[in-house]
Amino acid sequence: MEPSAAFDAGIELAPFEESHFDLLIEWSPTAEFLLQWAGPALGFPLDREQIGRLLATGQGTPPEAHLFTARRTHDGAVVGHGELGGLDRRNLNARLMRILVAPSARGQGFGTDIVRELTRVGFEELGLHRLALNVFDFNHAAIRCYERAGFRLEGTLREARRHQDDYWNVCTLGLLRSEWENGGGSSAHGATS
Repeated sequence: MEPSAAFDAGIELAPFEESHFDLLIEWSPTAEFLLQWAGPALGFPLDREQIGRLLATGQGTPPEAHLFTARRTHDGAVVGHGELGGLDRRNLNARLMRILVAPSARGQGFGTDIVRELTRVGFEELGLHRLALNVFDFNHAAIRCYERAGFRLEGTLREARRHQDDYWNVCTLGLLRSEWENGGGSSAHGATS
C-alpha cells in the first residue's frame, strides 16, 4: 500500500500519478536543472516515457520506491514532488530522492515541508532505521532545507558527477530514526521553517 499523509504546515503527500507527468516536464526547463533535480537517472529533455519508467518503480510488490505529489491542503494545488527510493528492506534504509518544488511555490517553505513529510513516512509508515540523500555542494538552499529537517552532512564525493566540461561535488546527508525521534527537525515534533 502506498503511504500517504498530511503535514500540519499545509501540505499533503498523495501518490504520484500519470496526470502529474506534464508538471514535472514543465518544471525541468534545462539539462543542468534536470541533472541537479534528478541526477543521472533522467535525461534532457524529460519526457513522458522516462517518467513512466520512474512511476513503474513504485508499482511493484513490494515497490522499489514510493513516489509522491505534494499538494497544499487548503486548495489542493500541486506544489512539488518527492520520492523515497533505494529501499533496502534488509537494513531498513532508503533515500530521499528527486525532491522538487514547483517554480511558483519556491521560497515558501514547501521544500522543508516535503522533506519532513517524506521523513515521517519513512520512519513511521515504512519503519525504516536510516534515511539519506545526495545533493550538489553548490545547492545551498537545498542543503539548508535538508538540515532544517534534521539531516546531517556525512561526507562529500569530490567531482563525482560530470556536467559538460565541469565536475560537481556530491554531498551525502543522513538522518537516523533515533535522531528524528529525539527532535532532529521532524514534523512530528512541531518544528517549522
